[in-house]
Amino acid sequence: MPFKELLTRISDIRRRIAEAARRTGRATRRAAGQVAGRPGVRRAGRWAAIVLVAGFGAWLGIAVSGGVRSSLGPVEVGLSLRPALEGQTVVDVHPLGTLLFDSHDAPLRLRVTLENINQDLARAMIADPRLADRLPDLIEDDLRTGVTALLVRSLLFALGGALLAGIVVFRRVRAALATLLVATACVAGTGGAVAATFRPQALVEPQYTGLLTGAPSLVGSAESIVTRFESYRAQLTKLVSNVSQLYDTVSALPVYDSDPNSIRVLHVSDIHINPIAWNLIKTVTSQFKIDLIVDTGDLTDHGTKPEDAFVKEIGRLDVPYVWVRGNHDSKGTQRAVARQKNAVVLDDRSATVKGLRVYGIGDPRFTPDLSAHANNDPAYLIDHGRRHDVGEKPVDLVAVHDPIIAEGFSGRTPTVLAGHAHARSTKLLPTGTRLLVQGSTGGAGLRALEHEQPTPVMASVLYFDKDTRRLEAWDDITMGGLGQQSVQIQRHIEEQPGRTILPEPASAPTPSGSLKAPATPEHRG
Repeated sequence: MPFKELLTRISDIRRRIAEAARRTGRATRRAAGQVAGRPGVRRAGRWAAIVLVAGFGAWLGIAVSGGVRSSLGPVEVGLSLRPALEGQTVVDVHPLGTLLFDSHDAPLRLRVTLENINQDLARAMIADPRLADRLPDLIEDDLRTGVTALLVRSLLFALGGALLAGIVVFRRVRAALATLLVATACVAGTGGAVAATFRPQALVEPQYTGLLTGAPSLVGSAESIVTRFESYRAQLTKLVSNVSQLYDTVSALPVYDSDPNSIRVLHVSDIHINPIAWNLIKTVTSQFKIDLIVDTGDLTDHGTKPEDAFVKEIGRLDVPYVWVRGNHDSKGTQRAVARQKNAVVLDDRSATVKGLRVYGIGDPRFTPDLSAHANNDPAYLIDHGRRHDVGEKPVDLVAVHDPIIAEGFSGRTPTVLAGHAHARSTKLLPTGTRLLVQGSTGGAGLRALEHEQPTPVMASVLYFDKDTRRLEAWDDITMGGLGQQSVQIQRHIEEQPGRTILPEPASAPTPSGSLKAPATPEHRG
């Protein structure tokens, strides 16, 4: 076949295909128009639009409805409803933490916020058994009143939002009324779903976040899970009673009106790859408005590369994280920490962080390396601290891992932070330097299982004056270790924050052999 004839045939085939495509397109559009023109299809389209507008308007109305305030015995709470992908009840007992209850399956979240405690009524309830006996009925009546007011308010806002959305979108009275009708059906269906899927036993199966992590004493025992309303009623009473008692305890702490302009430092140590430490750190950082965190080492257990993934949690914090190496942290661990965007790694250097000049050194030992000899001699350790120069500029704070090394900085700074001992302590050295030794913020990690009593989880909030940069007070936070339920905050006031810091005498004695050396690495951080 000649080449020219071949091209002619190909061109003819292309023309026929294009013509067939045009005819098919016209037929398709004509058929679609006929279908769309059918009354049933138009009606279905209109109702679909009405349903979408009604749902959006009701959702928006509930979202902007705010909430109501109500009393539950001595506790004043705020109640609010919000659309959500999964049904939950959230109880925010700030600053103690948050309780999450999987109470229903409908797409609504009930949020209960603790607004205030009537201290007089709470104390009377605790002291008077007769008043305590009446508390279940009182709480039940108050809760019914509050929830009824919330439901009425949310219903009005949902229907009002749907009606307004219908008027704005359709601009016709009949369509707007249809939108209101659909919204009423949706709201009624959601309410029915809440009632049908409501689980009273959820109150004894909460999820904890914040300082209440591991503290089920707030809601009492969950040894048995029952669905009877009496159980729900009793557990609700226990929740209100325990919250009242916790707040009464917190209100009795020593009064320290911390200056909002003060520098707030969270001191943590010896986390030993225990994830519970990050929960505590995140909550305290948020609730106490922490400016910077100082970690005095032993973030890991063996300083291995797989443990580097654990340090990534540092980068998820919103404040600077000052860190010194402990005797369980390797140089690889140090590099992993340094890669976090908010980390300030100090190893024989100083840095100014949030107005505080901080000097730090890493521990000279790496005890997981059994091939290397670890010098635990107190004379060597204290001399190790003395040999390091903090620089020409005065430093406000020194961070080291071992308390014995910390004593080597006596007289060269007002405050030294350390860890290592897995037990909290403090002492004022003869030079005027305050030594603060932190317990284990990780509850000693797996070491907590080696003893009869679990190691508590500990951290402290330190308050520094922004002008003088001197320590003025600190709050010690202690949570019960594995399997325990206590939460305690103890406040301490620095009696002479502006005291003179005297240098160590030139002939300062080194510790003698009678000074007890730290315990062996397998039992200490």
